[in-house]
This record gives sequence, C-alpha cells and structure tokens, in this order.
Amino acid sequence: MGTSYRVTVPATSSSDESLLRAAVRAELELVDGLMSTYRPDSELSRLNRHRSSEPFHLSPPTFAVLAAARAASAATGGAFDVTVAPLVNAWGFGPAGATVPPSEELVASLLRDSGWAKLLLDPAAGTARKAEPRLQCDLSAIAKGYAVDRISAALEELGFSDHLVEVGGELRARGSNPEGQSWRVGIERPDTSGRLVQRILRIRDVAVATSGDYRNFREAGGERYSHVIDPRTGRPASSLVASATVLDASAIRADAFATALLVLGEDEGLALAERENLAVLLIVRNGENALRETTSSRFRATMSLGSP
Repeated sequence: MGTSYRVTVPATSSSDESLLRAAVRAELELVDGLMSTYRPDSELSRLNRHRSSEPFHLSPPTFAVLAAARAASAATGGAFDVTVAPLVNAWGFGPAGATVPPSEELVASLLRDSGWAKLLLDPAAGTARKAEPRLQCDLSAIAKGYAVDRISAALEELGFSDHLVEVGGELRARGSNPEGQSWRVGIERPDTSGRLVQRILRIRDVAVATSGDYRNFREAGGERYSHVIDPRTGRPASSLVASATVLDASAIRADAFATALLVLGEDEGLALAERENLAVLLIVRNGENALRETTSSRFRATMSLGSP
C-alpha cells in the first residue's frame, strides 16, 4: 500500500504471534491487491481501464469501499470524491504523475470527466457503472481506513480483543493497552522540519484518522502543492487547515472525512463536523509560522470523558 503499518497487542506466545502476523498480512494483501492504483492487475486498475458505460462486476470489498466513498461524497457536498484520480496524476501525486503542474485547460477537461455522482453502484448486482466512460477512481484517501477496520475485525475474530492497529497513520484502538489502560496515541504537529507531537489522545474502542498537507507535497514555480485535491476546483486544496483529525466508530469513515476537512477549510469543516456529529480536531495555520487548534463540540465532549 506504499506505506508502513504497526499492530500492537498485549504479550502473546510465539504461536499466537505467527497467527497474528499471517492474519494481518492477509488483510493488507487483500486490500492492496484489489484497490491499488500502482498495480495494473488490481481490481481498481481494471475498473479504471473499463472505458465503457456497461456494468463492471466488483468484489464485495471493493464495492463496500466505493459505497462508503459515495456516502462520504454525499455528506460532504462533494468535498470528498474518489473520482479525482486523473487530477491526482496530473498534479504529480499518482502512479503516472506529471512533473509539471497541469494547464488550466487540462484541469477543466479532467474535471468534466470526474464527479462522484457519475459512478453508479448497484448493490443487488454488485456492479459499478460509469455515466462517463473516462471516469477513474483513486481510493488512497479511504482504503487505508478500510484496511485498519478489516485487520481490527480479524484480530477480534481470533480472540485478541485488545489491540491497536495503524496503517499509514490511520488507526483503530480496541480494549486496553498492555498496561490495562486506554491506548495513548500522538497527533503529529504539522511541521516539515521534524516529527513533533501536537497532543496526546487517550482512546479506546474508536478509530482515529489524520490528514495533513505537510508531508506529501510538491513544489513548482515557487509554490507548494498539497497532495489533497479539491474536487470542486481540480486544484490542490488551499485552505489554512494544515491537519485534520477525526475520531469515529470506523476508520474508513474517519479516513474519508479527515480528507474532506482539509478541502473544506475551518469554517465549512466545523459546520460539517457539527452536522455529522463528528469528533474533529483541526490544526490551522495562524500566520507564517504559528498554529492554533480548533475543535468540534463532539471532540470536546469526548475528550472531557477521558476516553471515548
């Protein structure tokens, strides 16, 4: 999946550890094999090459992720949209990424070929149909969360109800840590000079996803471009929100909404958080080198309880 992962459970026997490693790898390989845009044989790559309005049959996992993506798109007014894959490439962040920023004409053309409402899903048939045959999807802003949820469910099924699963910064905490307490996780400070902690959260039985614009970016012509594309403009997101953290029951939902919050910015993002009853922490640029935090009412209520 082009990133790292970490799974923590209380001390186990060597045979348990082998079982756990096999279960974790199986889930990661399944998600990567189905949803990678870097693997030409993945199901997602085959869907992207399907230049037709005829139905395309999907495996249940891929269908589930696309359905979750559509739900997030509808809830965010299109601020989250997995059909921006060609724009991601055009701005240099995909497997066929360009080395120079795209022209306004190219951005306008790619925008016309995208749009979450143009991907039609049929739950009964398990198929996707493109209203625009050139439509392509990039699930990198939601698949990691889905992988976290799958790994957590697999560990639960094996009887390991206490665990912390992290894939590419998205995580899910279940039960207690090895000391029998809530899990402690750090929210990174948006700083390109080093990895500093902004604050520590004590959590249990909740997923946490953070999206930021300070690690994955490109520079061209004296400008810095975020890897997060605003589906409404076809350009990299340009809000003052440097980092968005969402706590939710599922990592897939937290992952999608964290990305949308970077696009929406502070005011629209907090309005979304209140509307969807999301626990949200935004770290906002406040001047050239200053940062400030702003939170939703659900986040403040959650943290005042000590742990979710």
